[in-house]
This record gives sequence, structure tokens and C-alpha cells, in this order.
Amino acid sequence: METKNNTFLMEEPVSRLMGKYAVPCIISLLVGALYNIVDQIFIANASYLGSYGNAANTVVFPLTVIALAVAVMVGDGCCAFVSLSMGKGRPQDAGRSMGNSILLTVIFSLVLCGVYLVFSSRIIAMFGGTVNEETFRNSMEYFFWITLGIPFYMFGQAMNPVIRADGSPKFAMASTLAGAAVNVILDPVFIFGFRWGMMGAAVATVIGQVVTAVLAVWYLTHTKTVKFGKEDFKLKWDIAGRTLMLGICSFLSQISLVAAMAAINNMIRRYGALDAVFGQEQYAQIPMAVVGIVMKFFQIVISIVVGMAAGCIPIVGYNMGAGAKKRVKELFTKLLAAEASVGILALVIVEFFPALMIGIFGAANESTYYTEFAVRAFRIYLCMVVFACVNKAAFIFLQAMGKAAASTMLSMVREIMFGVGFALLLPRFYGLDGVLYSMPVSDILTFLFSVVVIAATYRQLDGKHIRQQPKPEYS
Repeated sequence: METKNNTFLMEEPVSRLMGKYAVPCIISLLVGALYNIVDQIFIANASYLGSYGNAANTVVFPLTVIALAVAVMVGDGCCAFVSLSMGKGRPQDAGRSMGNSILLTVIFSLVLCGVYLVFSSRIIAMFGGTVNEETFRNSMEYFFWITLGIPFYMFGQAMNPVIRADGSPKFAMASTLAGAAVNVILDPVFIFGFRWGMMGAAVATVIGQVVTAVLAVWYLTHTKTVKFGKEDFKLKWDIAGRTLMLGICSFLSQISLVAAMAAINNMIRRYGALDAVFGQEQYAQIPMAVVGIVMKFFQIVISIVVGMAAGCIPIVGYNMGAGAKKRVKELFTKLLAAEASVGILALVIVEFFPALMIGIFGAANESTYYTEFAVRAFRIYLCMVVFACVNKAAFIFLQAMGKAAASTMLSMVREIMFGVGFALLLPRFYGLDGVLYSMPVSDILTFLFSVVVIAATYRQLDGKHIRQQPKPEYS
């Protein structure tokens, strides 16, 4: 059977391609980001769960992010590898990368699932689940069922960008939406109808993840562009290594969230206890709750940003592989402008409507200290969100161009050196406010690095369109 090719990636207008690929990717990532928030909304409105259930959800959340980090490392890396290979006229390498990525995802997911099951109580304790007995019990219950779904969750998330690379961004979006819809329908049934508590919330989530994974499996048996066979499932370290290197930036961008949450939570607990208001027992939980809400809002913004950039990976990879540098430059310019626009909109919301934002998360039921701290947190923590959006676009664009080392270096500087470093350092001088200032300081300094990289990228893309000759394929 004759397979289709992706030559339209060099022929259609860049703006049209951005819409075609980025919008479904944005929706997919937004739906993924909202999974946890949906659970939290229903849990919060169940009187027999309340704040204990919400605390348990918060404890388990970063553990799901670890699974997501590994999944997107494989998936985004494969997406970039496939696009570059197809652009260079080497479809066999694309098939090998896809087969190896499927195998890697299965292996990584089973290992992580096993680790979570064996060390569950220790892991829950590490992430703050021992704050009291009821929170620990709810955390363990929720974590157990979520862990059983880890293989399905990781497979669906890893295959999503792979499906996009094969030229089916709408199917990738639809599979994610289908899983989310199932979760939204089953959450109230299990939590309010069956009164299954944290188990109900987790089982609803896992069933949604199974739906997404099953749809991904179906698609992989009906690929449009990339074809692979049994021999492509044999692990080849050159293919697997290159794939993982191309996805390491995506891994770091997710795993750093876990490191940042750990650092920030520790600093909030330590310096909140020294605050005149939040040092009082009845208000001690407010800073933790508020910063968590602000971070989840930022996660929604960053999902849009990453979706726009990641959606362009197949376009960038194919055109770079084909030597169409002028089109890549045009795409880079439009992407940076679009990302900055998203940042500006987010900035307007957090600076002018912070009280409205916190109202969505139950401010009416809390003390005035809750709203006051939330308004300050939104305005300080996200005051440089425009820079954050541009930085993220630059990281992912470099990854799509095949510059894994540069992308990884920038990501590590931002997420580990600055993100975690300033979260630990600034509170020593500015107390609780130092935690809030760690985010904008990190984004400003990272932007200075990004400007240099962006300028260098433009100089590289000023070269003429030169079609690269296919290189000998891997044996």
C-alpha cells in the first residue's frame, strides 16, 4: 500500500500550518492540565472529603507530573526525530524511532508503577502527606488507584505527540478529549453517587486515561505516514538515545515543576511559620493553598504556550530536514509573537483581576487574609509571565530544530539553577515574599540568555534554502 508523505509541510502557508497543528496540541495539553483541577473541584464539593481530600490531591499531583515528564520525553523526542527523518527523506529511521518509543514507554511506565507501589508510603511522606492522619489516609488511597493507571496514562501522553508527527493532530486532540470527557462524567457519579471518595476520583481519572490509551493503540495500527514493523520494536541504542535526547527538554520542563514545588512548599512552611498572621495555626495553610492555586493557573497558561510551540515541532523538523530555512525563520517569528501575546493576556488577568481569579477557588468561604495574600501572590509571582512564555517557546523551538544540547542547557538553567535556586535563596532575605519573587527573578535572568540564543538562531536561519541529501540509513 502506498503511504502518504508530508510534503505539504513545505508547501502550505506557515500561518495555516500553525493553526492546523498548534490548536489541537493546545487543546490536548489544556485538557491534560485540567484533569487534576476537575478532580479537585468535585472533591472540594464533597462534604465528606473537603480539605482533606484536596490536600491528598495536592500531595499526589507532583507524582503524576513525574510520570508525565517521562512520557513527554519519549513522545516529544520521537515527534522531533520522526519529523527530522521524514524531512531528510529517511522514513525507515522514523519507523524505528516510533517502534523504539512505544517499547520505551511500556518499559518506563511499568518500572515507575512498580516503584510507586513498593514505596508508596515513603513517597507520600516525602511530598507532605503526613501533615495529619486523615490526609495521609486519603493520599494513600488516591495514590494507589492513580498508580494502577500509570501505564495507561504514560502511553496515552507519550503517543499523543507521535500521532501529531504522523500528520493527525486532530486525532491526537480527540483521543485526549475523549478521556477527559469520560473523567468529567464519572467523577460526580463515583464521588457523589457511589460515595467512593478518593478512590472514586482516582478510578474516574484512570478510566479516562484507559480510553485515551486504547485510542492511541488503534491509531498506531492505522498510521498515515510512518510505517513500522516488528523489527522496529527491537531496541536500537543509537535511535533510542537520539530520541530521548531530543525529548530531554520536555522532560526537564515537567520534572522541574516537581523540584520547584518541593522547594517552594518547604520554604512556605518554614517562613510562613515566622509570619505574624500565617504563623497562627488557623491561617498556616493559606500560603500553601494560595501558591498552589497560582501555580495551577500558570500551568494553564504554560499549557497554551507549550501547545503552540510543540504543535509546530513537525513543521519545524520537516523544513529543517529539507533545508527550508526561510520558512523555519518565518515560523519562529510568528511563534514568538503569538507566545508573547498569550503572556500579555495572562499578565492583564493576574494584574487586574486577581480577586476574581481567587474567587473561583472558594475565597468566599475563607478569611480576608486568604484573598489579600492571593492578590499579592498573583501579582508578584506572575508579573514576568510574558518573559516566561517567550523563554518556553525558545526552548521548544530549539528542540524542534534538533538542537537538543542547547535546548537542554537553557531549560536546566531556568528550571533547576534559577527556579529551584532562587526559591531556596530569596526567602532567606525577604521571608515569605521571597518565595513569590523567585519566579519573576528567574524569568528575567533566563530571558537574557534567551535573547542571545534567539539572535543566534536568526543568524543561522538567514542561510539559503538548500535541500539536504539523504544520508545512509542506520542499519
